[in-house]
Amino acid sequence: MKIYILTDMEGISGIGRCEMVMPDEGGQHYQYGRKCLTEDINAAVAGAFDGGATDVVVNDGHGGGRHLILEQADPRALYERPVSGYHLMPSLDESFDGLFAVGAHAMAGTIDAFLDHTQSSATWHNYWINGELHGEVGQCAAFAGHYAVPLVLVTGDEAACGEARRLYDDPITVAVKKAQGRETATCIHPQKAREMIRQGARQAMELIGSKQPWVLEPPITVRLEVYRADVIDRMAESDRVKRIDARTVEMTVNSALEILKWA
Repeated sequence: MKIYILTDMEGISGIGRCEMVMPDEGGQHYQYGRKCLTEDINAAVAGAFDGGATDVVVNDGHGGGRHLILEQADPRALYERPVSGYHLMPSLDESFDGLFAVGAHAMAGTIDAFLDHTQSSATWHNYWINGELHGEVGQCAAFAGHYAVPLVLVTGDEAACGEARRLYDDPITVAVKKAQGRETATCIHPQKAREMIRQGARQAMELIGSKQPWVLEPPITVRLEVYRADVIDRMAESDRVKRIDARTVEMTVNSALEILKWA
């Protein structure tokens, strides 16, 4: 069985301050965040192999990659980072059996969520797929669904896990912390959290074959509301994009792989 692991940093165990996910500003706090990220990934990889995986690919998905400490990562897996937001998971295809989202965060506007956002916390407010609010977990579930790959595991804060259970056919969830406002979190001890992640990953392997992928049938309508008008001025120049008002655009696409192609 083949497993694809998409990672982010906001939902990683032990990360409870915003500077821990910021390579340009975080300093020693960010370096510790990298260690936490790598160890959570290792726990998920180990759990996948415990549960019968034959191949695991890990996507270092936070902010364009280069965050995990590759020399300290489990050597049984392969590692990649996204080329762009247009293709979130470069090697994902129909040969995979399940998707893990490790270190996930909740969508923009979620109460009691650590560093909640959708793409950009500075400019994006709301993002809808077929009239339903979604965040980055939803985008990744949709991408995977294009290849008939189900989302079977989500790790992150309590808000991200609740979002996943509500929207995506009840995958295994592992909540490793609880937000206290947006920029601080109360964390489970990392050692215990990684034991939980490894166990959750093993349990998620048992769902393979029973969980249905989230398949979006075309046409698919996507709507985006942003902070101010200039953010979407260039988007609105595209023939495929309709401007709804000063801060909102909408488009209709024929594939889940196009739900972020605003230009």
